Amino acid sequence: MILDELYEVIMDRKINPKKESYTSQLLYHEKGINAILEKIGEECVELILAVKDGNKREIIYEASDLIYHMLVLFVKLDIKLEEIWEELERRRR
Repeated sequence: MILDELYEVIMDRKINPKKESYTSQLLYHEKGINAILEKIGEECVELILAVKDGNKREIIYEASDLIYHMLVLFVKLDIKLEEIWEELERRRR
C-alpha cells in the first residue's frame, strides 16, 4: 500500500537524514514539531478551501499534502501506521 511505502521513506529520512530532503528538513527543523504542525494546519486550510471551491483535482492534491504531513508527524512521534489501523478497526466494531 502506498501509505506504508511513503511511511517507510519518511522513516528512512528520520534515520538517515539528507540535507536536500524536504522531509528531513521538516523532521529536524529548528522549530521542532511546530514546523510540522504549522504545515498540517496550512494543508487543512488549503483542503477546506479546495472543497469550498468544488475543485476535485485541487481537493485530491491538498488531501495528499495533508496525508503526507500527517505521516511525517507520525514518524516524528514514533507512531506506527499499524497503531492507527488498529484504532480504526477498534472503532469499526
